[in-house]
Amino acid sequence: MTSNVYFINLRASYKESLFKKLALLLDKAGLGTVVQPKDLVAVKLHFGETGNTGFVRPHFLREIVRGIKALKGVPFLTDANTLYAGSRGHSPDHIVTALKNGFSYATVEAPIIIADGLRGRSQIGVAVERHHFETVYIGSEIVNADVLISIAHFKGHELCGFGGTLKNVGMGCASRHGKMAQHAGVAPKVKTKRCIGCGECIPRCSQGAIRLFRKKARIDPETCIGCGECILVCEQEAIQVQWNKSVPEFMEKMVEYTEGVLKNKRRKALFVNFLTDLTPGCDCLPYSDAPFVADIGILASSDPVAVDQAAADLVNQAAGLTGSRLDPPPGPGKDKFRTLYPKVDWTHQLTHAEALGLGSCSYRLTKIDSPTPKK
Repeated sequence: MTSNVYFINLRASYKESLFKKLALLLDKAGLGTVVQPKDLVAVKLHFGETGNTGFVRPHFLREIVRGIKALKGVPFLTDANTLYAGSRGHSPDHIVTALKNGFSYATVEAPIIIADGLRGRSQIGVAVERHHFETVYIGSEIVNADVLISIAHFKGHELCGFGGTLKNVGMGCASRHGKMAQHAGVAPKVKTKRCIGCGECIPRCSQGAIRLFRKKARIDPETCIGCGECILVCEQEAIQVQWNKSVPEFMEKMVEYTEGVLKNKRRKALFVNFLTDLTPGCDCLPYSDAPFVADIGILASSDPVAVDQAAADLVNQAAGLTGSRLDPPPGPGKDKFRTLYPKVDWTHQLTHAEALGLGSCSYRLTKIDSPTPKK
C-alpha cells in the first residue's frame, strides 16, 4: 500500500503567507474529514523544555487551532508529563513552562490540558496484546478525546536516530507509568576515563540513580529507568547508551504504544511533521544545538509511518550544515541520522510500525501549490 503525504516548502510572499500555505496543507491532508462538529480535538505537541528553542512555534499552533475551530471542532493543546527532572514533571510546572515558551491562550487561542493529570498518574490502560505489552498506559485525556492531531518537531534523537510522529504519539502520549515501561532496559553506562566528576548529571536524574564514587559518576541499574536524560547533559560524553538489543526493543515498545494511542482514533487522526530547526537532540533538552540541515518544510498525512519516512528521506536528501554537529557536513544523499548516531538503526521504528499495520513506508509525496491569486 502506498500512502499520501503532502508537503509545503517555506517560501512565502505578500500574496501567499506561510500561514495560508499551512491551512491549505491541512485541508489537502484531510483535516475536514477527521474533525467533525463538536469533536474534542487533542492537539498533541511538545511545549519545549525551559531553555529549549527548537519546538514548533506557537503561532503555527494558532493557525492549526483556527482550522479546527472553522470545522466547529473544540481544540485543546496537550502533552503528557515527563519522567526526567526537568521543568515539565507535573502539570503546574508543565503549564507554566508552556506559557513561558509562548503557548498562552492569547497566542494560540486554545486551552492547555495536560493529558495525564496533576502528577502523571491519570491514565487509561489500552489492550494491544503485542510482543512487549499486552496493555499500554495512555494519558486519559488523549484516550477521551474524539480526535488526535499530532504536531511533531522532526529532529535527531539519541535512542531513535530521529524523533518524529511515532515518538510524539507513542512516547509523548504515554503516562509516566507508560514512559517508564518503554524506557525499562535502556540503562546507560559511565565511561570512567571520560568522567571528570563534575556532578552535572546528578540533579538531572529524576530517580536519584546517580552518585559520585571516587570522583566518578556511578549509575544504579536497579533504580535507573533509562530515560537517557543524563546522556544528553554530559558534556564529556562519559555517559552512553549500552548499545545492545535494548535499543531496538525501545523502538518496538514505543511503536506498540503508538498503536495503543491510535486504537480508538481510526480515521480520527492526522499527523504533521515540521522540518524546521532540525536540531540533533530532543526538545526535552534545556538547550537547542545548531541545526544540522537547513529548514525544509512541513509534511502532513493520515499515515504516521509514511509521514516519518518522508521526513527522514527529505532530511537525508539535504546537504549537511557547516558549524553543526555534522562537521564536516555530509552532502545530499548521505544518512544524516546515522552520522549523528552511528549505532542506531533509525529504520527499525518504521519497519516495526509497518509490520504492526500502523501505516506504510511506501508513500506518494504531493507538493502543495497554493491557488493562483485572483486578479
